[in-house]
Amino acid sequence: MIELPEGSWWDWDVVAWDPGQLRLGAGHDLSYTHGLELVFSDPVFVTCPAAFQDPVFREPTPDEVRLVARQVGETPPVLVAFEADAGGPSLASGLVAAGQLDIVQGTVFRYWRENLTLGERLAPWVRPPV
Repeated sequence: MIELPEGSWWDWDVVAWDPGQLRLGAGHDLSYTHGLELVFSDPVFVTCPAAFQDPVFREPTPDEVRLVARQVGETPPVLVAFEADAGGPSLASGLVAAGQLDIVQGTVFRYWRENLTLGERLAPWVRPPV
């Protein structure tokens, strides 16, 4: 089960996803910044809405553990399950299996900004103005 640090982590989305990493960002409003990231290294199985609100993280069910083990050939070191509001008529389920999970706090700006201070950074897609 994930232990999130204190904070307003209501709004979530996929910040970055490539074969080596899945990065979920969270905050109280993702319009300009987010303050928390769940960084899954070496993701091998992912079922996750692109954007969601108010997730409830839980232990994976035995069926979910078997599903992942059958798909990837083993049970990975990290297996995270959750339910969240993804805008549909019922809650969406999420399941992420990975080699490692890091919880990273700090302000991440979703727009160009100069003169970042310690603990601040830019989202991966932000580029300086031309």
